[in-house]
Amino acid sequence: MGEASARKRSKKPRTKAGKSRAETWRLKKLLQVEQGFWEQGLEFVAGIDEVGRGPLAGPVLAAAVIMPRGVSIRGVHDSKQLTAEKRERLFVEIREKAICMAIAGASNREIDRINILKATHLAMQRAIRRLRIPPQHVIVDGLRVPILGQNQTAVIDGDAKVHCVACASIVAKVVRDKIMKSLSSRYPAYGWEHNVGYATADHRQAINIVGLTPHHRRSFTEDDQLTLELFAEG
Repeated sequence: MGEASARKRSKKPRTKAGKSRAETWRLKKLLQVEQGFWEQGLEFVAGIDEVGRGPLAGPVLAAAVIMPRGVSIRGVHDSKQLTAEKRERLFVEIREKAICMAIAGASNREIDRINILKATHLAMQRAIRRLRIPPQHVIVDGLRVPILGQNQTAVIDGDAKVHCVACASIVAKVVRDKIMKSLSSRYPAYGWEHNVGYATADHRQAINIVGLTPHHRRSFTEDDQLTLELFAEG
């Protein structure tokens, strides 16, 4: 009886009204972290997230978003859980409703020079500094970022748990994808219009046949380099 009840509760709502109620409840939970800061009198709470730590080419990008108190956007979620079409639609709504938002990056050359973790933190710092209104508190996806100062809260899987961080993840993903798709017209061999710089089979094959572009990261780890060599041999 208990297992049957649990299965019944876990079923996704099928009716339009049921789906609407479920989304309303999900968004309420998604705002809980921000709500806690708003209740402390902190109006300007920025969510920040990055995209592009894993690719073989292109920049790492970070977005910072400050949303008005109590405002949520239906459909906002971790960008990885959304289709490209949904991300594009939500990006427009986030831009319209946000108090302010900013995007910044670190280039592939900076990644090679200082390593991907430091470059990611640098991109986040740049995004925060570009905000029109300085945030009173920052919510970071993942672990704490020391260069962002003391007024921050780190939330593991924050892009799926905190509304403003989820908004930032969407903004960063949409903008970086556009950058890589734009570059693909100049470097058509690598498939960036669909792999956006990640290490897909066609991208690796192009590297082995055509070579590296000025936008590729040279600082592969030993494991990354070995993978490319094995791919070439196969």
